[in-house]
Amino acid sequence: METDETPRVLPFQLQFDKPVASQIKIAEWNPEKDLLAMVTEDSKILLHRFNWQRLWTISPGRCITSLCWRPDGKAIAVGLEDGTISLHDVENGKLLRSLKSHTVAVVSLNWEEDGQVIRDDSVNNSKYEDRTSCFFPPAPRVPRMPGLVPGDTGFMDDSEDSFRELSNSSYQRFNILCSGDKDGSICFSIFGIFPIGKINIHKLSIPTSFANEQATYRLLNASISKVALSKDLCHSIVMCSGELNQDEVESQEGQLGVHGMRGLHCLLLDTSIFWKRKNELHQVAQQASNIEDLIEVIRTSLSVMCKQWSDAMHTFREKFDSLSSLIIDHGLDSSPQEEFLSLLGGARTSPPVHQFLVNSLGELGVKRVSKVVCGAGKELQHVVLDHLQPSAEIIGFRMGELRGLSRWRTRFRGIGLDETLINNATEKSGMLIVQVERFMRVLSSVVQQFLYDQDPVRPFLELSEVDIETDMETLQRVRELVHFGGFSDCEYLRRTLSEEFQQMESSFKEAFLMPFTTISQKILCKDVLPLFALPSSPAPMSVTVPMSVTFYKDASTAMSSYQTHEHGYIDYISFQIPGDSSLDIANCIGISKGFMHSSSNITEDSASLEAVLLSVPDGYHCVDLSLYKEGQIVLLLNETTAASESFGESCMMIVQANDLPFVSISRSSCINRWNLNQLKDFVMYLQLENEKVRIIPHSVVAPLAVSASRGVACVFAARKRALVYILDEDEDDISDTE
Repeated sequence: METDETPRVLPFQLQFDKPVASQIKIAEWNPEKDLLAMVTEDSKILLHRFNWQRLWTISPGRCITSLCWRPDGKAIAVGLEDGTISLHDVENGKLLRSLKSHTVAVVSLNWEEDGQVIRDDSVNNSKYEDRTSCFFPPAPRVPRMPGLVPGDTGFMDDSEDSFRELSNSSYQRFNILCSGDKDGSICFSIFGIFPIGKINIHKLSIPTSFANEQATYRLLNASISKVALSKDLCHSIVMCSGELNQDEVESQEGQLGVHGMRGLHCLLLDTSIFWKRKNELHQVAQQASNIEDLIEVIRTSLSVMCKQWSDAMHTFREKFDSLSSLIIDHGLDSSPQEEFLSLLGGARTSPPVHQFLVNSLGELGVKRVSKVVCGAGKELQHVVLDHLQPSAEIIGFRMGELRGLSRWRTRFRGIGLDETLINNATEKSGMLIVQVERFMRVLSSVVQQFLYDQDPVRPFLELSEVDIETDMETLQRVRELVHFGGFSDCEYLRRTLSEEFQQMESSFKEAFLMPFTTISQKILCKDVLPLFALPSSPAPMSVTVPMSVTFYKDASTAMSSYQTHEHGYIDYISFQIPGDSSLDIANCIGISKGFMHSSSNITEDSASLEAVLLSVPDGYHCVDLSLYKEGQIVLLLNETTAASESFGESCMMIVQANDLPFVSISRSSCINRWNLNQLKDFVMYLQLENEKVRIIPHSVVAPLAVSASRGVACVFAARKRALVYILDEDEDDISDTE
């Protein structure tokens, strides 16, 4: 434990000093509860209460590279090295959903919800009600695959209430999960489960206007360090390292030449489509995500049915295949079916049948085989009635809802809801319902009367290359029914149940790909802010310096016409300037604000972009930083004179951003310069005596976990200890909430 060593140090209240089993590499406080999620170096996720009681520990089995909470704190998103994003329940850590949005490591996650609460119920499109529950019982669960333990499916465990809440998002605020990978791809998912857009920063055209001349730039060999959505969802700020170059076409035409500006850059993405069409996107995402859940139920149902029937047929063949061998051994040319018919007709039992009945089958064997086959048939009926058929019917209803929305062209064509594709998917969902009814009839006949040499069930459960036999008269009637409308597919009777499901799933992917593609094309880059230079490198290299991006409500300025749809949010971007930067600024922290608003006035000599450089006190270097509450920055500093990383002392410092001497940065000059060069003469030197500081008698390591809602910070010492502080002086205690 620590003591106050000098009167000049203003102590924060130390609540806990606890050992940790493994060094922590990622830590995030829950936005709504006193819960801290931590990721260890061996990629285990630990969830602790504020009093350090551990609630659960899980291990995904793969390297964890990022983590963030859902805005309501009820789920946690985990980014993995292989590009997978898994969603886990806060109550028990169980897997709710696994999404393969990327192909490489997910290095940054940010989950934001719409910051504006709509209270005017008179607006027709402000509230969306999912009508499915008015006509159908709760959606069926995924059947358990025989022989699997919970969690093995990679989808969910027992369809707990938490999963239903994840999918049933009609009552949630509109929210988007944003993820960035190390190769420069950024994905956007509504409610964290429905992909709605994807871009790659290498392919972005970055339009910029300087000195009344237009120019377009591109980033080469770029690697993402951090992505952050604004609270109104209108913008996204991307911090990335890369080489900024002018577009080759414009360079050849002799315009402004910018080549080889390798360093840390801020990109400003225009994501206002999420705000402008949030009601339409909410409705589509609600239906589509539930449809995808039900598709998983049908897929698992077919797999379960196929395995159960295959096991039953294996037991049957295991008993009866020996009869064919016996017939051949006795030199007969009859079939097993003919031998059994002869036996049932009262004829003399042949030697092979006699030997088979006495030695191989027996009375108990007959009963066992009959029980297995009939039992499998009944189990298949239960799976169809409890899982597959209800899922198909609810999918049909939800597709009908989407079909109605697609005909509202003025609202939904703009987000890519294509009426033709939706109509095709709706027809395929109807065809699946027909195939389910057809399969149930076949299954009932098999349960009542099983034929030795026929298995009509298996072709329906597998992707068969052979068409299902259908008489020409029936096909002709189907063709005649097409003229009455409602469907156009005349060949569905030739397909199996599995083939019908495959075609339906394919039509859904095609229909839902259109909104994904449309929204992706509307996410554009508005501006770039070069920060500082980095050493040249032939390959993309991620920057690991401490950095933070936060959006605060800007109450100090009047709402301009540009701010009206953005609700007056202002961005704060903080970062450490590395020692190998080409800037002649050593051991400094840069803070900028107003990047979003400055991009709208870039053609004017606007002063809306402001920045400041903070010089870290002598003898210290910055380990991590975080923006805390409105206009406060928490710095975690280590001694540079320590003999080793495990010894020495450190300090935690809070700086009031509103009191900092921000300097306006001109954006009207040529882009071929690093903006921080303008601040070299305006550096503010931090002093331990003048700031709010806490001396920590340990050397510390990243991360610094700060909870703005609870006013607490968790610091991790290099010697595997966790120290929890209360940052606000007027808070004597923090109650633990459930």
